Amino acid sequence: MTAPLSIEEAQRLQAELASRVRREGDPRPVRTVAGIDVAYSPETGCSYAAIAVMALPDLTPVEHATACLPTTFPYVPGLFSFRELPPVLEAYRQLIRPPDLLLVDGQGFAHPRRCGLACHLGLTVDRPAIGVAKTRLCGEHAAPGPHRGDFALLVDQGEEVGMALRTQDGGAPLYVSTGHRVALAVCRELVLACTPRYRLSEPLRAADHLTRRGRAAALAAHRGRLLAR
Repeated sequence: MTAPLSIEEAQRLQAELASRVRREGDPRPVRTVAGIDVAYSPETGCSYAAIAVMALPDLTPVEHATACLPTTFPYVPGLFSFRELPPVLEAYRQLIRPPDLLLVDGQGFAHPRRCGLACHLGLTVDRPAIGVAKTRLCGEHAAPGPHRGDFALLVDQGEEVGMALRTQDGGAPLYVSTGHRVALAVCRELVLACTPRYRLSEPLRAADHLTRRGRAAALAAHRGRLLAR
């Protein structure tokens, strides 16, 4: 994907993509699920993407892929997918088989322009996708109940855009929304199926570990080159 030339062009493209997002569907049976995470290093100017694929229902590792690319789009809240999508697609192309479901560490439809990274990616590769964010980007919600599986709908400007979902008893909720081709109620069930022990799902935890490791290794190499000058 070529980065748009301007912020205004990116916003127009987001609006066009949002109109194509399918907020219904049930991809089950899901045999493989991919956790997708991206990390950025200001020191190197690069973004590091990782994809960790696991099998359901036992969540055993299947394969993984990583990629590192220079970050070419500016830091603009609400437009992070234009920074993060290129390395994600680079990693995605390395996978042996496309996963049945994509879990993205970021927003899906719960986005001011209804097109977070999960939507952008799901539309680009035409796979079912779910946004699973640790923080809320837009909208308001009541407090979900205290138990695992409890949720409260997230509403922005009168529109239901996602949910605040409790994945562990007493834990802070995650913000779950459709990325593409998955109904919100199905998103809840699939996220819970991938999150048996901790607040964050196992595929996303594995992807986060890979991006942290890759960023640390690249940063060490970058500093080594600077010292060698």
